[in-house]
Amino acid sequence: MNKLWKELRGWIGSIALAFILTLIIGVFIVQPTKVSGHSMDPTLHDGQRVYISKLPHTFGYTPKYGDIVIVDSRTTRKRSLLDDIKDHPLFHLFEKNNEEHIIFIKRVIGKAGDELRFQDGHVYRNGEKLDEPYLYEAMHYSSNETVIVPDNFVFVMGDNRNHSQDSRAIGSIPLDHVLGSKIGAK
Repeated sequence: MNKLWKELRGWIGSIALAFILTLIIGVFIVQPTKVSGHSMDPTLHDGQRVYISKLPHTFGYTPKYGDIVIVDSRTTRKRSLLDDIKDHPLFHLFEKNNEEHIIFIKRVIGKAGDELRFQDGHVYRNGEKLDEPYLYEAMHYSSNETVIVPDNFVFVMGDNRNHSQDSRAIGSIPLDHVLGSKIGAK
């Protein structure tokens, strides 16, 4: 009985260590996620697996123009370490299909201080029309308003501009809501 208990304790310890390491890696270093929807067509497709570097979020880096990032769209609430832990895929293994989509995959279009305009189917950043060869189709959105991206925020948009809920609808994204940058896809 003592030998069995020792063996069982060893297995439990190994499983607990594996769980903790998986959690640490997924929260702070790299995490897989799945594309849900068509807002990033043709770059990313519905159901496609992507790998996200969590290092920008962990160390507070500002993403570069054109980076594909995952963001928490609940911009009116403060994020915490507990949110990062609860977002880990291990906690969603046995979850039914959650209809509340709060994590978006988008492209960084503007950073702090940038002036953005949307005219004639194009985005203008600081007066210059953006060259965006990755777009799915011409954008139908136009606005007479100019958007100034606040400090510690980014402005994100989907590549399928006509079918994307992005910063045009939810506003600029606080940097602490940028959860990581895409590093690979399957």
